[in-house]
Formats: sequence, C-alpha cells, structure tokens
Amino acid sequence: MESRARLAARVAEIAPFHVMEVQTAARVLEAAGRTVIHMEIGEPDFPTPAPVLAEAQRAIAQGGIYYTSALGLPELREAIAVHYADHYGVAVDAERVIVTAGSSAALLLVNALLVNRDDRILLADPGYPCTRHFIRILEGEPVGIPVGPASNYQLTAELIEQNWSPSTRGVHVRAAGPTQGANYAPSGGSAAARAASVGVLIASPSNPTGTSIARDEMQRVVATVAQRGGRLIVDEIYLGLTYDHAPRSALEIADDAFVISSFSKYFNMTGWRLGWLVAPKHHVRDLEKLAQNLYISPPTPSQRAALACFRPDTLAIVEERRQAFRARRDLLVPALRELGFGIPVTPDGGFFVYADCSRFCADSERFCRDVLEGAGVAVTPGIDFGRHRANAHVRFAYTIGQAKIEEGIARLARFLGHS
Repeated sequence: MESRARLAARVAEIAPFHVMEVQTAARVLEAAGRTVIHMEIGEPDFPTPAPVLAEAQRAIAQGGIYYTSALGLPELREAIAVHYADHYGVAVDAERVIVTAGSSAALLLVNALLVNRDDRILLADPGYPCTRHFIRILEGEPVGIPVGPASNYQLTAELIEQNWSPSTRGVHVRAAGPTQGANYAPSGGSAAARAASVGVLIASPSNPTGTSIARDEMQRVVATVAQRGGRLIVDEIYLGLTYDHAPRSALEIADDAFVISSFSKYFNMTGWRLGWLVAPKHHVRDLEKLAQNLYISPPTPSQRAALACFRPDTLAIVEERRQAFRARRDLLVPALRELGFGIPVTPDGGFFVYADCSRFCADSERFCRDVLEGAGVAVTPGIDFGRHRANAHVRFAYTIGQAKIEEGIARLARFLGHS
C-alpha cells in the first residue's frame, strides 16, 4: 500500500483494456483443449502483403536500420502525401506529414501539443477505449458525449454546441471514444468541471461502431469548432476500409484539422507499429520536438517496408482484402440480427459490429464471459468503449475468415437456444 501511494494518481484512473482480458481468458480455454472463435480482437487476419515484406528484407539486408528524422523518412512522407491526392483527391504538402510510431503515438503527440491541465476534449461515447487515457495522462479531461443510432453513433455539430464550454479547444471525431474509468467525465457536469474545454476528437469510420460521419455533418462540425476557436482531431485509421460510399478525408473540408491514420488496418501492418499524422504546417516543428523526446523516431525497418504499401501490386492486394472484409460484414450483420441482436445502423467501414445484447443479458461483461465459456466464441463487452448503454452492447470483430464466422454464428445460435 505504501508503494502504491507513491504512484501518480492518474494510474489508478486508467481502466483496463477489457478486450485483452477476453483474449487472455480465451487463450486459457484453448490451452485446456477447447476451440475458440476469436471475434474480440481488432487485428486483420491477413498477413502483411508480400511486396511489403520483401521491401523490409531488402532494406535490412542493405543496412537500412539506423535512426531517421523524428518526422520520418522524407520519401515516405512524400508517398503518403501522394496517396491523399490519388485516393482522396486532397492536396497535402509532404512537409505536413509526420510519420509516427503507430497511430497511438500520433494521438499522443497531438494531445501533448494541445491539452493543458483540466482542458476538456469532447469525444463520442461509445468510442475507442485508449483515447481518453491519452488525454488523462496529460492531465486533461476527456468528456464522453452519448451518441446512438439517431446520429449514426457520431458526434454532431448540435451535440458539440450543447456540450461546449469557454475553454474547449478540440474535438476528437471518431466513433471511437473512451471507456469506463474514474477520469472519464460524462457530459453535463458541474460548472467547475465544464470550465476548461479545448477541442473535439472524431473517428470516421469508428471503433467500435464501424460508422462514418456524413460529409455534410462533417462540414457543420468543422464550422462549429472553428467558430468556438477550438481544434479538431480526426481519427481516420479505418478510412481505407470504407464499403458503401467513397472514402472522404476530413482534410477535404478542414485543412487545419489534425488527421491521424495508420498502416495497421488497411495495409495489414499491425505489429510494425507505424502510423502518421497530417498537421497544420505551423505546428510541425513543435510536434517534431515532442516526437524527438517521446520516442526519438519511428521504427526504421517499418518505414522502409511501408514504402512498398503504395505500389500498384500492394494496393491490388489490400483492395481485394477490403472486398473480403465487406463480404464478411454482409455475412455477419444479418446473421446477428436473425439471432436477436440489435444492430440499428449497418456499419459502413472498419471491421466491427456494435450489437445490442440487452435481449439476452443486462450485463455485457457477464454475457461475454458466458458466451466464451458456453459457446467458445470470444467477443468484447461494451464497457470497453464508454458508459452510454455500455452494459447493453457487445462488439464483434469480423477479422476472421468466412468459415470461422459461420462457425461462430452456429455456436451462438446453439448457445442462445436457436435450432
């Protein structure tokens, strides 16, 4: 206890990542001889594309293993800028592109740049669980705003207006918001608690809901944040995995937004720990200083490998895989609805389904435990993603092949008493 008392208070306020605990429990069952259908982890089952692996091997063989600039390899920054022009129709100066040690590092850099003690960042609830912790680590206050089917599980300009306070400086637009934890302040707190707001953070498409923010609503969000002198942070990690409409970057609308992306999802490079940030040019030097001190530089072999991501042969591979993800979604969503899960909005991106399980249980964590033990299917409880109706929801990841999805559905049907 005495040792614990010496720790920073913020440590006690960081909630565990429940999805990892589900995975651990699943591995225990597997070690005991059970088979488990893994639908808990948001990691593509596809391997890193062969051209990327070959480029990594070539670079390492030639000795390309030394530190790079904290901003990343110039040729990779240029390649990312060209990718925005080719795929999203957005002109981005390569000098604004910062290669990072995963998208998590990009989120950390932006929050370190913008968030002072007690500053508030508005986020969607439900949302990605780690986002709020970055804010809290920097002594800021993540403010979860409940969202649901009516807003496509995304923040809207109206919600931002309702929850803005004089000190709000940023908005994180990603349907991936915070999880439960003592530090996660729901909207509508006391006047004192609302005295320091700084921005909005949005994710589109989002984790856990797989939904996107519509272009016209994004325009309204951008205008609302700008009118209040705030900063907009947009998580576009899943933008490449968009299914029902053309992917559109927020940079098309908000040239001064901080836009975060990653090589992990669309390019299947999760373990390579490589992402990027597009920032306003006048902030690049300060972000560079932060990167120099926080992690020196992104991993060099990963950067060399990523140069092959934008080659035609690699793009053909990942586009084929995107269509496979879409087919998996089209298999899973109607099957879950048939079993009685509530899915009022069909996810249009990423590889997640956020499903209402309240018909079966009032405690999503218990439901996930029972499903794992009784059916051998691993899914993630909604408590990982926020407070708003968290116990009524679970998240399914369709990051496994169709045969395994079909087996998982069959197991769930038997467990839930369907013939």
